[in-house]
Amino acid sequence: MNTFQRDHYELIIIGAGPTGLAAALYAAREGMSVLVLEKAIVGGMAAITNLIDNYPGFENGVGGLELADHLYEHAVRFGAEVATGVEVTKLTPSQPVTVTTSAGQLTADAVLIATGSTYKRLGVPGETDYLGRGVHFCATCDAPLYRGKDVVVVGGGNSAIQESLFIARFAKAVTLLVRGPQLTGTAVLMEQLGHLRNVIFSYNTRVDHIRGNAGGVTGLQATDTETGEELDFRTDAVFVFIGLDPNTKPFASTVKLDPAGFVLAGPNFATTQPGIYAAGDVRSGSTWQIASAIGEGVNAALEIRHKILQQQHLDHVLSDFKAPDKSKSTERKASTTRKSAAKPKAKK
Repeated sequence: MNTFQRDHYELIIIGAGPTGLAAALYAAREGMSVLVLEKAIVGGMAAITNLIDNYPGFENGVGGLELADHLYEHAVRFGAEVATGVEVTKLTPSQPVTVTTSAGQLTADAVLIATGSTYKRLGVPGETDYLGRGVHFCATCDAPLYRGKDVVVVGGGNSAIQESLFIARFAKAVTLLVRGPQLTGTAVLMEQLGHLRNVIFSYNTRVDHIRGNAGGVTGLQATDTETGEELDFRTDAVFVFIGLDPNTKPFASTVKLDPAGFVLAGPNFATTQPGIYAAGDVRSGSTWQIASAIGEGVNAALEIRHKILQQQHLDHVLSDFKAPDKSKSTERKASTTRKSAAKPKAKK
């Protein structure tokens, strides 16, 4: 059971990924009382990425766990409180916002939802074993690592096609495994992919097992769902693009979501509920990149700080216009009455 430093915070951030930690850093540096709640590990999806090769400032790349550790230490240095193993089960929009967790109930002037999203998994043997060592979910992050090598992409929609177009710029050959009988992306994207000579298509293909060794992925086994034939693919990497699941279950009945389940938020990151904000990969329209996720966390923290300062100023102004003390008013009235009664009448 976690023991929090207080019962009320100016800002509670749900999620200790890059977005949440960046927001915590900036908010705490502004002097706000900040609590970050994380049900799993600090760093989120970034922490389980073997090498992040496109984060500015690290010309040789940076390990996901290393980057997560730096973000955590930086936020804590400015006074942010981070609690792991705590799951948020409910948000009650009010003033202040009530946050119900597995470790107790808290309140906050503002809450930032930064729970991110989770890549849909194949759920086959070997997928978890080689995560970050040949099994990937981000082409922009990891495709350059496989320059001149053989790569398999799993998926058949727009995401799989777009990522395959990018991967094909680096890989010697890209084999696209499509579960259905055809691609389901837009005509323009499918046409672009069809012009590439180093892309091979395998339809009606179900992945059964990903294999490898100490060095990483070496291949995968699959099945042709029409003929039942067992298929074997030699590959150096498997990129999976079968969709994303936003981590919004606890908030589904509180804030408005888009059809895919991502949180709808305005340009100032405010959701449909006052005092509740959303940023990063959980927000509808995000780019799903670590650099932009951190930027959103920073911007959200500044927006929230500005809003809280406005409210504090308004509260101060209103306090100056409190109704006069009735007892003093009554005393003044009585005194005036007595003086009036004592005044002698004018002679006629």
